[in-house]
Amino acid sequence: MRSSNPVFSRRGFSRDNGHAGFNATPQAGAPATGNPYAQGTAANPYATNPYAQTDIQGAPQAPARPDVMTIDDVVTRTAMTLGTVIVAATAAWWTLPVDKENVGTAIGIAIGAAIVGFVLSLVNSFKRRPSPPLILTYAAFEGVFLGVISNIVSVYWAPGAAMQAVIGTMAVFAGVLIAYRTGLIRVTRRFYGFVMAAAIGFSLLMMVNLLFAVFGGGDGLGFRSGALGIIFGIVAIVIGACILALNFKQVEDGIAYGAPREESWLAAFGLTVTLVWIYIEMLRLVAILSGDD
Repeated sequence: MRSSNPVFSRRGFSRDNGHAGFNATPQAGAPATGNPYAQGTAANPYATNPYAQTDIQGAPQAPARPDVMTIDDVVTRTAMTLGTVIVAATAAWWTLPVDKENVGTAIGIAIGAAIVGFVLSLVNSFKRRPSPPLILTYAAFEGVFLGVISNIVSVYWAPGAAMQAVIGTMAVFAGVLIAYRTGLIRVTRRFYGFVMAAAIGFSLLMMVNLLFAVFGGGDGLGFRSGALGIIFGIVAIVIGACILALNFKQVEDGIAYGAPREESWLAAFGLTVTLVWIYIEMLRLVAILSGDD
């Protein structure tokens, strides 16, 4: 299943109704036509793999070759990508102190970094092959944006907001991972459609709110402040948590069906985009709640 949304992978998501662990292999005799990694189907970009194996019943198995994606590859690439975000955010925080004299400059830098990061996310989403340099460059610009914005929020709205947002993001990640591994969250066709519709609808609504804010002043339609801001912040975090489940399914499918090792960069990119989304919404929520005290 392909998607133009930069949060989702253009490959690697299986619109099936199953659920298995990270080291699972396709069930014997089960049709694999719904999965783009399924061996022996027209939809599988790796179906011509000469190393592909089948079991005695003809069911596809993960190919026994050294260049397939593993969970270690995904963890390593994700650590590199998130590490780049953290290093860039820390550097931006400490090299650009925020005060009344330079807050305008800081906001300009944050907006510029956000625009570049968004463009790079689209480029990475539409590229046929993952590009590690582009993905790490995206992570660096996103880190600059997060560092500056976190500093501004901590200075003007909520001291300590950045650490609270980090803890909240980590809690969401851990909760979704546990729920996914234990089967409390099952990524099915219906679940995928619901998350896609919710994410697209939410994004369009926030774009409309932004346009009203730019041309009408203030907070636009008021969706990002006060009581409505709290409600929409929670909704955004829930959507981000659901997207995390899609990311985990992407990783699971890639490993189970023998995706090339380079696809681990795509999985790391997807996880990073989603975690950045959740962090930003956590930061916004903390700022609103602190302002209501």
